[in-house]
Amino acid sequence: MLAALSRLLPRARWSAFFVTPATLLRWHRQLIARHWTYPYTRPGRPPIDREVRGLVLRLAAENPTRGHRRIHGELTSLGYRIAASTVRKILHQAGVDPAPRRTGPTWRQFLTAQARTIVACDFFTVDTVFLHRIYVLFFIELATRQVHIVGVTKHPTGVWVTQQARNLLMHLDERADQLRFLIRDRDTKFTAAFDAGFTAAGIDVLRTPPQAPRANAFAERWVGTVRRECTDRMLVIGERHLSTVLTEYTEHYNRHRPHQSLNQRPPDPPPPVTNLGAARVRRRPIMGGLINQYSQAA
Repeated sequence: MLAALSRLLPRARWSAFFVTPATLLRWHRQLIARHWTYPYTRPGRPPIDREVRGLVLRLAAENPTRGHRRIHGELTSLGYRIAASTVRKILHQAGVDPAPRRTGPTWRQFLTAQARTIVACDFFTVDTVFLHRIYVLFFIELATRQVHIVGVTKHPTGVWVTQQARNLLMHLDERADQLRFLIRDRDTKFTAAFDAGFTAAGIDVLRTPPQAPRANAFAERWVGTVRRECTDRMLVIGERHLSTVLTEYTEHYNRHRPHQSLNQRPPDPPPPVTNLGAARVRRRPIMGGLINQYSQAA
């Protein structure tokens, strides 16, 4: 346009142009260079996505016995299409051994896995306002600290105790298949029929040594808790009153009361609200955290 306008103006007026011919020619050369210059691309493979790199390191940290090929298989099941060599490279760059020679389970993971298969039972007594003694039979799951009050009676016979144990196994249903051991003391109310019911369900009965309450420490500690927080703070009239009180307290204990050993969470908390925008991959520990399963958040 400037070149065309120059033909319409007399030569004496060419000084009115705001650029020189050299500038005009330079602009033209730059225009040609930009037109024929292609975007620069780095040679080789594209860079690894930051999200994928973080997920690889997370899987390695949460599963210390898995090697890079096992982690690669987990990523493939989650829909991430990367090579096993890429997983190994990410671990190597982060200073993590890509081979399954890292540290094994921690003591916390090991003991938690053992506790998942153990349940303990015991009696404790409550004296009513009329000086009648009531016996309470309870079971406690060591891993979750969940308590089951199975019976309240003034006359705890062997037949009654056996029936309460059968009711518990029916209540647990499929969860009973995960139990391996039952801890109990040597009380005569735990008869051979009581042990046979658990043995038939594949649960071995472990008897504590004589006069050794510490051998059943979880049950003994719960007895102290329920006494301090519930039964020692009220007057109990009878069996029905005590059953109602213990049912309400057990609901509170299992659903709301925080526990130090559970990171200040109750044994059976309500389902948490998950922020799906913050994490796409969800982890579900199984076998007490010895094995983790991963899935995409819905």
